[in-house]
Amino acid sequence: MSRFLRQNALSLAFLLLFLAALVGQSFAGWIAFNDEQVADQLGTVSFLEYVTSASFSVDVAENWQSEYLQFLLYITATVWLVQRGSPESPTEPGLGTEQDHLLGEYAREDSPAWAKVGGWRTTLFSWSLSLVMAAIFLASWAVQSVAGWAAFNEEQLESRMATVSWPAYLANADFWSRTLQNWQSEFLAVGSMAILAVYLRQRGSAESKPVGAPHDSTGATDGE
Repeated sequence: MSRFLRQNALSLAFLLLFLAALVGQSFAGWIAFNDEQVADQLGTVSFLEYVTSASFSVDVAENWQSEYLQFLLYITATVWLVQRGSPESPTEPGLGTEQDHLLGEYAREDSPAWAKVGGWRTTLFSWSLSLVMAAIFLASWAVQSVAGWAAFNEEQLESRMATVSWPAYLANADFWSRTLQNWQSEFLAVGSMAILAVYLRQRGSAESKPVGAPHDSTGATDGE
């Protein structure tokens, strides 16, 4: 068990942080939601009612979709775009050769089976990370749109205003405000990481170049 915990400490730590933050968000959101209900002279809701509501669902989903969009874009952008000096940038853009990626006849004995077999399975496996990230992003965005639509219509009814259809909500400023306020922060964070990692270091981190590596050394191992 101790070996399992040690070898999976990074993913387990972030899983625990995620769960703690989600629980904290649910309680804080519940309290804030009921404060607004009281201010508007409406009835309060129970914790269970809140965490199963459209209001909570849209808040969670809009964050998930923006995070997975961030990783999807960064994974695919670093195939083709170079940032000189960044440890997460390729030294040369492009997909590389089969030998570079240990595919087919160049696969090792311990390589994944789908890297060895060739054909559509190897092609699919070669893009599996970005495909899964894209699927989670699109699914989260779809959930955000539906939950946001429901939450928006609830507010419309409380204000004695007409509700809107789902397609109409997709063109509504509320949907795009929720979407873009998250996207802009993700783009800023990724861009900042790409350029700051050129000139700054974190000893011991896989996301940083070796402390003594030149500023213009590019790639995770270049300059080691």
